[in-house]
Amino acid sequence: MTSLPPCSDSAEAGFSAAELAELFDGDVVGDPARRAHGLAPLYRAGASDVAFVLTQRHLEAIRRSGAGIVLVHAGLTLPADLGHHDHSLVLVANPRAAFARLSSLMYSPRGFSPGVEDGAMVHPTATVDVSARICSGTTVGPASRIGAGVHIGAGAFIGAGVEIGCDGYLYPNCVIMDGTRIGRRVVIQPGAVIGADGFGFALDGAAWVKVEQIGAVVIGDDVEVGANTTIDRGALDDTVIGDGVKIDNLVHIAHNVIIGDHTAIAGCVGIAGSARIGRHCAIGGGAGILGHLEIADDVTIHAMTLVTRSIREPGVYSSGVPHQRAGVWNRNLAALRRLGRSKP
Repeated sequence: MTSLPPCSDSAEAGFSAAELAELFDGDVVGDPARRAHGLAPLYRAGASDVAFVLTQRHLEAIRRSGAGIVLVHAGLTLPADLGHHDHSLVLVANPRAAFARLSSLMYSPRGFSPGVEDGAMVHPTATVDVSARICSGTTVGPASRIGAGVHIGAGAFIGAGVEIGCDGYLYPNCVIMDGTRIGRRVVIQPGAVIGADGFGFALDGAAWVKVEQIGAVVIGDDVEVGANTTIDRGALDDTVIGDGVKIDNLVHIAHNVIIGDHTAIAGCVGIAGSARIGRHCAIGGGAGILGHLEIADDVTIHAMTLVTRSIREPGVYSSGVPHQRAGVWNRNLAALRRLGRSKP
């Protein structure tokens, strides 16, 4: 794997173990002046790289690693001689989170120069902060407001009356429909569609009659929306995405859904209309949540789980059948069918 170049002068100069300890409120074991300017997994890290270790059983792997600096969980018991020769250890409360923050400092691709590029179309009634960047092929509709430090990638569409808070980063070919309100520091990946009509129809005899979707989408601060994810506008009330929510690629969030702060949703999840998801939940890939259900705070839903009833208590929930050899599954399925035919 080829390393990406550092994204700033400070990252290019690297970070010493002492500087990392200061950044992440940690302690140094070993040489505090040792510097590194790249990131790598422990098994292939070199002398100029930072790696991390979470568990006691991985500590011995540090001896075999060439990493210059290793972020280590402060609660682990260190061998007496570890970190005094070829490595500097930085003991922190959450090595994974520290590593993630360091990745943004070193490699974030989101630097840009402000301005409106040739080929962008900004409606005369739209307001674009002078520090924002509007790339070629983008359309910004009437009465929309683009905040300070916002980047909007090539070919994006911003409808009428859209509000995008400061320091947002929208990748190419996003679609943000009319009336959508987006908070600060929101990242929207390529191909996402925010604010399309929800799936609302009323049956009239043999025909379906469209229910006009007159709500909007409201997205809080520090949200990330994955590539080709869709978040539908509300039918009457708004669809609401709370602060700090992280949404993976190819997720569908239907109209009038409410998602609480700091919930994470993995790829290919489908959430039907008017479901309410609590705060600090984790929803595994491919899960399905039926409409009008309520999910409590602090709920984890495993991948491929189908949620058909409200979940009122925090905890971990699963459904589905793990894979088996076809012959075993066919025998089990035959037995299941016989259960369905048995008389009480």
